[in-house]
Amino acid sequence: MSNSIKLKKGLDIPLAGAPDLAVKRTVFPDTVAVQPSDFKGLNPRLLVREGDKVLAGSPVLADKKNPDILVTSPVSGTVKEVVRGDKRKLLAVVVEADKEQEYLDFGSAEALTAESVKETLLKSGLWAAFVQRPYGIIADPAVTPKAIFVSMFSTAPLAADTEFTLASETAALQAGVSALAKLAKVHVSVKSADSAFAGLRDAEIHVVSGKHPAGNVGVQIASISPIRKDETVWTVAPALLAAIGRLFTTGRYDVRRTIAVGGPAANGPAYVTTLPGISMSALKGFYVNADGIRIISGDVLTGRSVGENGLLGFYDTQVTLIKEGTEPELLGWARPFRFNQYSADHTYFNWCLGRLGKEVSMDTNLHGGPRAFVMPDSYYAKYLPMDVYPLYLTKACLAGDIDNMEKFGIYEVLPEDFALVEFMDPSKNYVQDIIQSGIDLMLKEMA
Repeated sequence: MSNSIKLKKGLDIPLAGAPDLAVKRTVFPDTVAVQPSDFKGLNPRLLVREGDKVLAGSPVLADKKNPDILVTSPVSGTVKEVVRGDKRKLLAVVVEADKEQEYLDFGSAEALTAESVKETLLKSGLWAAFVQRPYGIIADPAVTPKAIFVSMFSTAPLAADTEFTLASETAALQAGVSALAKLAKVHVSVKSADSAFAGLRDAEIHVVSGKHPAGNVGVQIASISPIRKDETVWTVAPALLAAIGRLFTTGRYDVRRTIAVGGPAANGPAYVTTLPGISMSALKGFYVNADGIRIISGDVLTGRSVGENGLLGFYDTQVTLIKEGTEPELLGWARPFRFNQYSADHTYFNWCLGRLGKEVSMDTNLHGGPRAFVMPDSYYAKYLPMDVYPLYLTKACLAGDIDNMEKFGIYEVLPEDFALVEFMDPSKNYVQDIIQSGIDLMLKEMA
């Protein structure tokens, strides 16, 4: 039996460049990299050296504080390079892939128990699939969560359609849910009662409808079982849930996924089957020249600008290509008519010409710089369907006021939940960075 949740707040951004529902190519590059920065809360310890042979599933990193938490190689091959930055900070482990892939065997699922599930996930490196809230860090194996949440859809601009990308993964998803149910109660959110995932067993199914950010797992948690102080929940992305299912059915660490490549600057936007850690240069063909294009691992609201030599993030299932907004604009915001400029607040006249809601080829221009917050909390609250005070929480994070951060909802949110607030902020503040600074302070002082 499903529960229906209808969210009225939010906004769908009509960004041009939606990918066609077709897998255009399969990308298996010569090298794949593991980035410690993908895993928040991980204090990495290097387990391999250049020249070492690894299998898919072989550990390459461990957490210094909790050595049971491993990060493993997505491919078999030879460690080609250990990339370090300032003060020898570990940036990436680059593996040159074998032509014929070999996998470590972690065993198949038989009479699963909570301990056996936990042990297999830790050894395989798929424990990193669990993101713990509060704070958005890798889950602590010593903690028993209140529940595990999975959002089986995304409402972010140009997000990958999971009904398409995971259409053939129903058995793996079911195996993943059944395994997670040994650890805690599982909540799965789908976008309609007709979803292919609405029949998953061993989980409580919720039908969630509404505009973005209705697909954000944090928004769904706030509607299903809000996080209070001293409570912990875990979240898992759909692509990684399928990987967990494959682990327990085949015994292999297999993090292949189908990603969406789109955006206003994309040439023939479509889907690609690949691995996390590939270089964006492997996607050449979707763009002619990287000059003047921002290549984003993730969506335009929460993703990271990585450039042509950057990497696809471990948790990401889309790549967005968008023009850099560097061209000067005569009169700027003072122009009386800006028919091709998007405005959710009807600031421009395109809404009265029947263009409202139609796809817009946006760029990265902010049309202004950061300044003092000028709008009331109610304005920002229109775009965040959670029982928090977005403006007051943001100001509390700016001030480093822990008491008010707790009071206004810091335990319930991650920066991604404020992405739409940041997009709509007339004051052009980097709200997600401010929220992250507050979370970092909480981790330092309270965790």
